[in-house]
Amino acid sequence: MTETPNPHIIDADTLTGEMRPIRRAVLALGSNLGERLTALQGAIDALADTPDVWVTTVSPIYETDPVDAPAGSEPFLNAVVLLDTTLAAHRLLDRALAVEDAFDRERSEIRNAPRTLDIDLIVVGDRRSDDELKLPHPRAKERAFVLVPWHDVEPEAELPEAGPIADLLAGLDTSGVRRRDDLTLEVQ
Repeated sequence: MTETPNPHIIDADTLTGEMRPIRRAVLALGSNLGERLTALQGAIDALADTPDVWVTTVSPIYETDPVDAPAGSEPFLNAVVLLDTTLAAHRLLDRALAVEDAFDRERSEIRNAPRTLDIDLIVVGDRRSDDELKLPHPRAKERAFVLVPWHDVEPEAELPEAGPIADLLAGLDTSGVRRRDDLTLEVQ
């Protein structure tokens, strides 16, 4: 017996003609104010609860010296999250900003001011963007606090337009990036 499609059921994608491919995304998380570990775990939980987002891997946690931050800034806890998503890059950015806001992220005129939570989109598939959302992230290749945890979970990864992250790491000072095996993050 063969089934014929029910002509009365309309698929939403059929109406819009929208095709939404699954893209691999790399997000960097950081916190140097308040309950740092709680903020990172909350960000992972919120991302995992997002429709059309599937968190696949979370790196180990690193404690890192602040980079280009105001004097007296406390160390960061940093991690990298790998996820698959069908969201457009700008919608994923909107979600990341909403999660930051939920953790009382205050935006300041001061560059790299301390923050309760920072979520940076590093890569979203092969998407390139040079508007308010810059993809791939323009400073990721210079940031050991992004590349070290990313290398832990994807040692063969490449940062588009910059090269293999292993090669990029070889040219960076990683002395301010210390792995914290006493701290862990969970994927739901």
